[in-house]
Amino acid sequence: MKLFKKYVKVISLCDEDGNLTPGYIVWINGQKYKIDKVLESRQAASPAGGCGIRYRCLIDGRERNLFYETNRWFVETYRP
Repeated sequence: MKLFKKYVKVISLCDEDGNLTPGYIVWINGQKYKIDKVLESRQAASPAGGCGIRYRCLIDGRERNLFYETNRWFVETYRP
């Protein structure tokens, strides 16, 4: 199944060393989803296209990839 990039708003924290930690994803309809845990963060490419820092996150017990790509955030979705 083909993946698409969906750019989203993210509420994140930036510490004194410049490290970003995402806290919430704000979906297009304004719904906020709390990121329960960041499992891993590293430089990676997305099968949907693009690359950046990939955050493997737990959101409502489900694992999702969230990417920080040149000052923008996106998630991988199955719908454009």
